[in-house]
Amino acid sequence: MKPFSGLSEAEAAARLHAEGHNELPQPDRRTPFHIAIEVLREPMLALLLVGGIVYLALGDLKEAIILVAFATMSIVITVVQETRTERVLEALRDLTSPRALVVRDGERKRIAGRDVVRGDLVVLSEGDRVPADAILLRCSDLQADESMLTGESLPVRKVAWDDRTTSVPQRPGGDDLPQVFSGSLVVRGSGLAEVIAVGAQSEIGKIGQSLANLETEPPRLQAQTRRVVRLFAVFGGGVSVLAVLLYGIMRGGWLDAVLAGIALGMSMLPEEFPVVLTVFMAMGAWRISLARVLTRRAAAIETLGSATILCTDKTGTLTENRMTIVELRLKDGNVFRPQDGAEMPPQFHDISECGLLASAPEPFDPMERAFHTLARERLTEASYRHPHWKLVHAYGLRPDLLAVTHIWQTDGDRREYLVATKGAPEAIAGLCRLSVADRTMLTQSIDAMASAGLRVLGVARATHAGPHWPASPRELGFEFLGLVGLADPLRASVVEAVHECRSAGIKAVMITGDYPATANAIAYQAGLARGELVTGEQLDELSEAELAGRMRTASVFARISPNQKLRIVNAYKGHGEVVAMTGDGVNDAPSLKAAHIGIAMGGRGTDVAREASAIVLLDDDFGSIIKAIRLGRRIYDNLRKAMGFIFAVHIPIAGLALLPLVFGLPLLFGPIHIAFLEMVIDPVCSLVFEAETEEDDVMRRPPRSPDEPLFSRRLVAWSLLQGLLAFVVVGAIFVAALRWGMPVPEVRALTFFSLIVVIVSLILVNRSFSASLLTARRRPNRSLAAVLAAVAVILALTLLWPFANQLFSFGPLHADDLALTLGAGLVALLVLEMLKPLLRPRLQSRSRPTEPLAMDQTAKPTAR
Repeated sequence: MKPFSGLSEAEAAARLHAEGHNELPQPDRRTPFHIAIEVLREPMLALLLVGGIVYLALGDLKEAIILVAFATMSIVITVVQETRTERVLEALRDLTSPRALVVRDGERKRIAGRDVVRGDLVVLSEGDRVPADAILLRCSDLQADESMLTGESLPVRKVAWDDRTTSVPQRPGGDDLPQVFSGSLVVRGSGLAEVIAVGAQSEIGKIGQSLANLETEPPRLQAQTRRVVRLFAVFGGGVSVLAVLLYGIMRGGWLDAVLAGIALGMSMLPEEFPVVLTVFMAMGAWRISLARVLTRRAAAIETLGSATILCTDKTGTLTENRMTIVELRLKDGNVFRPQDGAEMPPQFHDISECGLLASAPEPFDPMERAFHTLARERLTEASYRHPHWKLVHAYGLRPDLLAVTHIWQTDGDRREYLVATKGAPEAIAGLCRLSVADRTMLTQSIDAMASAGLRVLGVARATHAGPHWPASPRELGFEFLGLVGLADPLRASVVEAVHECRSAGIKAVMITGDYPATANAIAYQAGLARGELVTGEQLDELSEAELAGRMRTASVFARISPNQKLRIVNAYKGHGEVVAMTGDGVNDAPSLKAAHIGIAMGGRGTDVAREASAIVLLDDDFGSIIKAIRLGRRIYDNLRKAMGFIFAVHIPIAGLALLPLVFGLPLLFGPIHIAFLEMVIDPVCSLVFEAETEEDDVMRRPPRSPDEPLFSRRLVAWSLLQGLLAFVVVGAIFVAALRWGMPVPEVRALTFFSLIVVIVSLILVNRSFSASLLTARRRPNRSLAAVLAAVAVILALTLLWPFANQLFSFGPLHADDLALTLGAGLVALLVLEMLKPLLRPRLQSRSRPTEPLAMDQTAKPTAR
């Protein structure tokens, strides 16, 4: 093969067949069928469906239809929500393969990026996306943005491979390497590179492959709920068997005994738990989507509410991932900061204009874009555009002279040219031949700006008589104009978001691939609490025990590689922390998947990062994380209220099903009554809790303890108290009605109505753990009025509609009977409201104890 003639088409086809396409393995898309299968794996929902099938086998068609209908409804709710989420993710992906310009058979050809093979010669120019890992054979002032792989916002210089450069493939990041990497963007210059790795063998592919070996954290709530289900199943099954034996021995009707046992078992099994849990998670995902936050796994919202550590990337997450000029410093020491909003003084016009002239007219480099933005906003149109000026010669960036020099013809009729240059301050100082004293002052200014996390460039100008250009800019006589400080600006919402994190007891930690000075400056601006700065080099020297110790005091990790990010996340998890990890680059994907909650950026984020995450911020707003945390805590609080309410309601239902069996009284409830109560009343009433606004202190209390069960002892005790009181009140009405000689159908209707009114009272009591009924009444809840109206309509239908009346075996009720049911509800409401202030401190979620990881709530990190 001739030099630089590239592969032949036959060789390329053979390698494509042998090694496969240049693309990452795509995870299978979750279809509605797959989502439905995942839902059916939930033990609670499977129990619900099995219950319906059993009733169908026993010939109880009505009960079977009710159970299966509500099971199907809960499946549909989940499938619709999750399918909508997957569609949004599909819309986020760029399905078109990027194009690549390659040399094959000595000719340049434009092909799909997925068809690039190892050994191809790729032609790179400004604005090109590198299609595969490659070695540069030729290079002209080439710079690449590798932020998606390294997290560094600044582009890096590239050099051509030769005997002086290593032939061993290097990792992304750092200047003057001969390698370019798949997914990086050429922001300046051009080059010719030979592909050395494609697809899964590239650096970006290795990160993607590592995700397959990481297990996603299972939702804690799911595990806790499964334990509750097992407990209910064992206890309910035992009581049901006992009831069958008791009924059969005492009354002799074994078939009736089996039916009574089934009804009792239904009353004690939590059929409504999966419905309520599904509704809460689906509604929570819908609510948070209104804030431009996409929930890929709804259960992650609840877990986010218990997060104790928020590990955040810097570039594109805390910052805007764009360079901005934040400081101009003249050679006499005068400083101008554009972000202050003041008008630019005239003496700063020259440095701004020359910085613009030393930049490409149509820039890709983010720093050169910053010069264009500053000139457009601060200079006159004539000074910014120079419509009659012509760029006649340029000196590119070279390893031995880190400066870019442009020569402009300012007037078509004259042979006088303006020369503008910008670059590394040391290089510009050398071009200007500064004295020792001037260099000392320059060094002091550079150090001051660098300590603030700024990327510092020097700017100078010269004139040339032309039209013959010297071989090097060093032959020109430059005048030093000053220094320019650039930075990736902080997002507007970050400071407030970090403050809210700290007030909520969440420690925010920055993990970045950028330089320590830059990372520390951003941490100071963002308001991260004071702590140590640990570099990747220091991290490699730490044992696991030493790393655990540094975790307690560190708040910034700089120059961190992807595998080190993963190690940091795992170290926090090993310490017992609940870790949320934010990021947008491919380098963030392993740690996003390993964290309890992975939060990816949807706008700037990569496909790999989004696939590995549980939550995607569609607008890339860091402040949206706080909205998600607030909603997560609200959902968990409201879920505890709903589950506590359902637990309390089960007690009178089960008690009224068991009471006639024990004392030989007429049976009150059959399977249809139990199914109606649990599959209609309870889930509908639970919607009230889902719509409840958050408690006043939701973001002023520490995260809940990660090992706190959903059904804590305190909550169970409170639910037992409510349930026993409801059972006593309704049971007393049942027994008294029988003694009064009321017909059994009327007793059944009276008891059923009294139970439902008492259930409504329990709804009002459980609306808030921290507020009284009068206080909670002032908090808006549109669902409450709708639910109360629905309950009234249902009761009226069961009493007045002949078909429903016969189905439930109800007798007629009179005005005094209805007054008695209302009185039962009022008694339960007043007694429980009087007890709530005494029990309120015990009803709050148990917060995790204060740990050494908790940090100073007001201090900011000192500059290093």
